[in-house]
Order: sequence, then C-alpha cells, then structure tokens
Amino acid sequence: MTLSDLNSLVREAIVICLPDEYWVEAELASISQSGGHCYMDLVEKEEGRATPKARARANCWANTWRVLLDKFLRVAGQMPVAGMKVLLRVRATFHVQYGFAYQVVDLDPAYTLGDMARRRMEIIRKLKAEGIFDMNREVPMPMLVQRVAVVSSSGAAGWGDFAHQIAHNERGLRIELTLFEAVMQGDQVEPTVIAALDEILERMDDFDCVVIIRGGGASVDMVGFDTQLLAEHVAQFPLPIITGIGHERDECILDLVANTSLKTPTAVAAWLIARAEALDDRVTALENALHRMVQQRLTTERLRLERLAERMPALGNLIQQRARSRVDALAGRLPALSLLIQQRATNSIDTLNTRLAMAARTALMRSAHSIEVLEQRANACDPRRLLAQGYSITTIEGRSVRSTSELKPGQRITTILANGTVESTINETH
Repeated sequence: MTLSDLNSLVREAIVICLPDEYWVEAELASISQSGGHCYMDLVEKEEGRATPKARARANCWANTWRVLLDKFLRVAGQMPVAGMKVLLRVRATFHVQYGFAYQVVDLDPAYTLGDMARRRMEIIRKLKAEGIFDMNREVPMPMLVQRVAVVSSSGAAGWGDFAHQIAHNERGLRIELTLFEAVMQGDQVEPTVIAALDEILERMDDFDCVVIIRGGGASVDMVGFDTQLLAEHVAQFPLPIITGIGHERDECILDLVANTSLKTPTAVAAWLIARAEALDDRVTALENALHRMVQQRLTTERLRLERLAERMPALGNLIQQRARSRVDALAGRLPALSLLIQQRATNSIDTLNTRLAMAARTALMRSAHSIEVLEQRANACDPRRLLAQGYSITTIEGRSVRSTSELKPGQRITTILANGTVESTINETH
C-alpha cells in the first residue's frame, strides 16, 4: 500500500466516522491570512501548563472567512489574534496531499467577547489584589502641565491631530510635546509602549505628565492595551498618565488604571488646553487682584500722607513746646544737680586721699623692713668679720688668689690680716 492509498483510507474513514459539524472550544496559537483564506493553529492548554494538551490545524476558505470576519469585527470590535479563546464550528477533513485539518464553517464572536471580558476582569482582580490598581490615579497632577511626554506612532493620524491642536490653541499657550515612538495596534503594542515608558522614566524630571494616544475610528486590534504587564507598568508609573486610545466602544484596562482617561487624542488635547487656560485665567485674576490691592494701598497711603502734612504745623508747635518745657525742667534741676555732683566729687577726693596716705605708710613700712633685711645680709657677708675670726685673704695685683695653680715662683703676694698686711715672695708652690 502506498502512502496515498493509506491517506485515502484515512480520508474515507473520517468521512464515514465524522460526517457532522462540531462546535469546538480552542485557543488561537497563531492565525494568518493569505489569498483571502485564513489559516489557524488551534491548541488546548491546561491551567498552569505551557505545553498544549491538544493541537490541530484549521482552515477557513475565503468566501466563508469574509462573512465570519465581518461578523466578528461587528460584535467583538477587533480582529482575531493569537491568544484569543474562540468557539468554532468545524468539519473534520483529511487531504491526501496536505494531511488533516479542520475546516471552519462558523465562528461565534460572542464566546470570544465573553472570554475577553473574563480575562479583563481577572487582570483587574489581580491588579487590585496587588494594591496597584489605583496607584497612578493617586499621583497628583501638577497645576502647570507644560512638558508632556507623548507615547504614540509618528505616522498615526491621532498624533498629527493632537500635535496640531496643541500648537494652534487660541491663546497661544505653550505646551511642549516630546514624542516617544510605539506601535499602537496589534501584538507589538505591549512591548513597544513599555519600552517607551522605560525611556520616559529615565528622563522623568523633564516631564509633567505622560499621554498615551491612538487615533482612528472603530476600535480594532485593542488586545494590546488589555494586558496585565502593560497595566502594571502604567499603574505604577511615577508620573500621571493620560490616555486617549481613540475607541468609543468600551474602556480598556489601560484606561482604568491611568490617572485620567479620555476617549480620543483630540479630547486629551482639549483637556490639556483647558487646564492651561484655567491656570492662565487664575494667574490673570490674581494679577488683577494684586493690581487692585496695590492701587488701594497707594491711595490709602497717599491720603495718610496728606493728613499728616495737614497736621504737621500743629505737630511741629506741639513738639517745640514739649522740647522747651523739657529744657526748662532740666535748667531748673541743673543747680541741684551741680551741687550733688560737686559733693560726690569732694567725697571721692577725700576717700582717695585717705586711701593714698594709708597706702604710702604701708609702702614705707615694707621698704624699711626690706632695707633691714638687706643690711643684715650685707653685714653677714662683710669680709672684716672673717678676718677678725683669724682668716686672711691673699691677693696678687689686687685680685684674690683662689688656687695654688695661680701662683708661680718669684711672684709677690699680699696677705691681708685683721690688723694689717704682709708682703711676701713665692719661692715654691705645693
């Protein structure tokens, strides 16, 4: 039996054993379109396991796919993408050349819509359980929002409309926009938006808030804005985030965790301009109030000065009269003050004289005592007392001899005694 013979038997067996169509729950592992046809890879996964429990190919031919896709877009509001849960009506087929595949004959978008809602609710539940769901809404929005980081696609119409509306506001208010590129549709939304937020985080001090905008009419390919990872980044971002995703149907999870959620990019631009105008009005009102207060104060002070000027002559006479009275009072007290000062000076002089006499007597007594002590010391050192006791003093040429080493044979010496002197000649020294 050849392979084609065996495959033919398999095809006949499937036709005989599985003649009906079946509704099947599955997850789209991949989905692609070519020549109007749709090709899917279906998997069934167990909770908590990455390896599929079952896998199969499915095809939907162009004439059927056009009808099913239109119905899916109208109900679900977006394209079928990988990761979606789907409910398909299929017929089992086996092609001799291409093998086994399910042929899709119907697609229930309500099932997918319900699963998407369930997944969104599960993500919201997890964010609330982690305590981060309301974090960005609690970040205070600055009073002056002038430096705005914008996450969008430079080629998107929403970005162009947003930037034009900001630049051409009626009052010419200055709002600086810095664009951070990201893909705003499809499965690249999550990684590119997160990358843009990380880049903004590195320059956080340069911005007052972050705006995430996406233009367009119908909401298509919104699955990228309903992921847990992106929601966690937005919820925990330290700057307030404003969303204008551009869809009217429902709020995405990003809208729910952002600080401020608006429907479209133009609505975000209008919100920013209105906030700037409100601040401008407030500053203008404060400026006018300050001007009025200054004018009122100037008027009050001018009137006060005028009243003082009118009272100045009378005040001058009053001050002059008070000064004259004070001088007269001092003049009357001057003789008594002079006598008191003279008496105090006389008493001080008498006291000083008394203290001076006592100090002089004390000094003379101390000097006399010192002289007596010095006289006693001088008498104790008088050489005549030593001579009277039998001592003598030997001199050479008027100076005292203290050692025999100073004497030489032939020298004449003088010996001083208590009652006279003796002249001698040195013969020999020992």
